[in-house]
Amino acid sequence: MKATISYTLAAASLVLFSHTASAADEQPHIRLATTTSTYHSGLLDYILPEFEKDTGYKVDVIAAGTGKSLKMGENGDVDLVMTHAPKAEASFVDHGYGVLPRKLMYNDFVIVGPEADPAKVAQQKDVFDVFKNIAKTNSTFVSRGDDSGTHKKEKGIWEQTKIEPNFGGYRSVGQGMGPTLNMASEMQGYTMTDRGTWLAYQNKLALDILFQGDKNLFNPYQVILVNPERYPTINYQGAKVFSDWLVNPRGQELINNFTINGKHLFVANANEK
Repeated sequence: MKATISYTLAAASLVLFSHTASAADEQPHIRLATTTSTYHSGLLDYILPEFEKDTGYKVDVIAAGTGKSLKMGENGDVDLVMTHAPKAEASFVDHGYGVLPRKLMYNDFVIVGPEADPAKVAQQKDVFDVFKNIAKTNSTFVSRGDDSGTHKKEKGIWEQTKIEPNFGGYRSVGQGMGPTLNMASEMQGYTMTDRGTWLAYQNKLALDILFQGDKNLFNPYQVILVNPERYPTINYQGAKVFSDWLVNPRGQELINNFTINGKHLFVANANEK
């Protein structure tokens, strides 16, 4: 009799476990399009397991740069975006593609280059003079050239210097931040990078930070949901759960706690006015 009861309980437990596992498997995944900096820096690898553990949702990440990420949102191919190009994000929301934009975190951009510093970047007073000197000395500058948030920021700086970036040393490579840093290191050229990816890659590169701290290099990130009225089949509920989790104390604490070699890569700012 005891053996029968034990077997029955075991069978019931197995059925319950199988049902729970099946329910988790059937729960719609959340599709996130994001800039490559959140991926290459290691931030998503750090926070997503905690989100999945807290909520049961799984997040499918497409790291494609801000421009391509927003385009995927416009096409309804993802459920939310995490990007860092304020003007493009505002347009995304204003045209009805995105809803509930929220501040998430920030870091900054830095200019890195060879120790020899042929363009005397380290001696300049602002980032506009940095770019002018790189062009004037025809030094190698490796641009992402991929319509990412970093690339948009770089283009904005060139526009403000009134210089067309078509000098001999300018290289547009159409790559993410990690590969761009590797190319700049191999070519002993300059590039502009977000600090997070730099900290993740710096030990592998023959480059140094040569210019930093200019207010014009501020780099804010937002999380924005794709508009469910435009695309009713997206996983809006899951995306909203993820967005809420990111901007609430649990997600914000994890973002602040993320470090590489003891250095913080991002500052959470969802609750700043």
